[in-house]
Amino acid sequence: MLRFLIRRLLGAALILLVISAVTFLLFFAVTPEPALMSCGKQCTPQTLAAINHNLGIDKPIPLQYWAFLVGVFAGRDFGAVHCPAPCLGYSFVNQQPVLHTLLDRLPATLSVALGAGALVLTAGVGLGLIAALRRGKALDKISMGAALVGASFQIYFFGIVARYILVDQLRWLPRPDYTSPGTSLVGWAGGMLLPWITLAVVNAATYARFTRSAMLESLSEEYVRAVRAKGLAAWGVYVKHAFRGAITPVVTMFGIDMGLFLGGALITETTFNIPGIGRLAVESVGSQDLPMMMGTVLVASTAMVLANIAVDACYAVIDPRVRI
Repeated sequence: MLRFLIRRLLGAALILLVISAVTFLLFFAVTPEPALMSCGKQCTPQTLAAINHNLGIDKPIPLQYWAFLVGVFAGRDFGAVHCPAPCLGYSFVNQQPVLHTLLDRLPATLSVALGAGALVLTAGVGLGLIAALRRGKALDKISMGAALVGASFQIYFFGIVARYILVDQLRWLPRPDYTSPGTSLVGWAGGMLLPWITLAVVNAATYARFTRSAMLESLSEEYVRAVRAKGLAAWGVYVKHAFRGAITPVVTMFGIDMGLFLGGALITETTFNIPGIGRLAVESVGSQDLPMMMGTVLVASTAMVLANIAVDACYAVIDPRVRI
């Protein structure tokens, strides 16, 4: 298992290196006037000249990228300002290192991702299992009908409607807002409840349909019919054998979604005004903050790569043949 994870981590390091190179080229080699984009809208000639000098834009592209890599591992100086390692750049709009801003926004994104991920997985898989075990019955049709309706919604539409009905009119839920769990655990959970529900309604429907389909296929396998013929209890057949064979595609989808959530649930954070990495990406585009844009892209890419490693590790636990 350890060698399996080491191979995956080495492959992930290579992938991240390629992603960083491509991202750097897109932002600094292809983008016209990258210094102006790094300066933001409120840019003075003095600031623009300092950015040109500090970023070394007058140097060849390979040397610029090498300076960026060195900054990631050893830190980097931007004029009189020192960006400690790991340095992903310096935002001349916020007047602080990019990583510092990203770390400030990370707790809000983690709150959205972890809470919504747990709710999506529990509701989606549970609903799919119930539908598969009651195939053709009324409960199956009702569950899949509700899943189809949920999958048809968009986050920005359902979130606004749910906020108007559940918060503004009925007052069943508190107003969505981010509060640090260290300040108030109850306030944190209450403020994140509506974003969690919104993501669960929109995404759990897809999990329910995938789980039902995979479970029905697994129940029709010969080894499941064999253990059922041996007299194993129905609960043991469903959970120990059929569900273990059906969970693989669900794990794959969940890993991809968690990577997207951890990289910044852009639409959700913007809809509910949550100060996370997704909303930071939108703000950086509006303020033309090029280093911050690049930082959010790298964070989202890293989250996706790490999520895929976690999925591979889960594969190895679910099916030992993967380790071979």
